[in-house]
Amino acid sequence: MATVRNLKIKTSTCKRILKELNSYEKEVEREAAKTADMKEKGADPHDLKQQENVLAESRMMVPDCHKRLEAALEDLKGTLVELEETDQKEGHEFEEARNIITDVAKLFESSEV
Repeated sequence: MATVRNLKIKTSTCKRILKELNSYEKEVEREAAKTADMKEKGADPHDLKQQENVLAESRMMVPDCHKRLEAALEDLKGTLVELEETDQKEGHEFEEARNIITDVAKLFESSEV
């Protein structure tokens, strides 16, 4: 049975994963710029290879975060629907959950385009 406490936890989980996703996307940009800079300056091949490995690792985390965010979003939606069916529809937690659902849906729409 879903509770308001569960809703808060699932909302926080979505927020955290969203924050992680943004962080990894920024890290990929930063590491890509660093790799390009190293190539331009003719860095040592070993150092360049290590930097490319760092970049590849960062890039692998973005799809992983997307999958975890999708799963967390579905979990949050299910909990919200379950609570609304028991006539619990009002409160700060519900508004926050709906806002997160909207934000994540917009993110997924913009990444599909």
